[in-house]
Amino acid sequence: MFLTIPTLMTWTRIVAIPFIVAVFYSELPMESRNFLATTMFVIFAITDWLDGYLARKLNQASSFGAFLDPVADKFLVCASLLVLVHMHRVHVMVALIIIGREIAISALREWMAQIGASKSVAVHFVGKLKTTVQMVAIPFLLFDGFLLGVIDTHLWGTVLIWAASILTIWSMIYYMQKALPEIRARVK
Repeated sequence: MFLTIPTLMTWTRIVAIPFIVAVFYSELPMESRNFLATTMFVIFAITDWLDGYLARKLNQASSFGAFLDPVADKFLVCASLLVLVHMHRVHVMVALIIIGREIAISALREWMAQIGASKSVAVHFVGKLKTTVQMVAIPFLLFDGFLLGVIDTHLWGTVLIWAASILTIWSMIYYMQKALPEIRARVK
């Protein structure tokens, strides 16, 4: 099921990445770039929820879609974080924590699937909370201004992205602890 509606929506998140990055290299005024990049990120982040909903609703869930969905999310988040680091809106340590965790947990999940123990590292609440916090923080940091003239998105985005990095570490520890019995059994 390579070309279902949900899978095509997932592909749009991957295709969107160069466009979000390109916005910051355009000749538009910075305020317009911020607004455009934020709008694009929010729209494509919504497709993350929508493609899963449609896959279930239209009975178009597939193993390829289940593989591609988290990959698209990670690409979108990592690319946005790198843009934000480049623009001095996110500390490089935060980006390293989040991107490093994504690589480590993806590798762990792949290995656990190979040994038939993928259920021990299934998505957990703390992982979902981490994702939610970073999906709110990133558009705030992309916007980098005052929302509705009152909400300092840079301040709140910074607080939230640091919270996301703490949740990132917490979720990585959680998944590693869940996998540890299998790792110990295989290392012996």
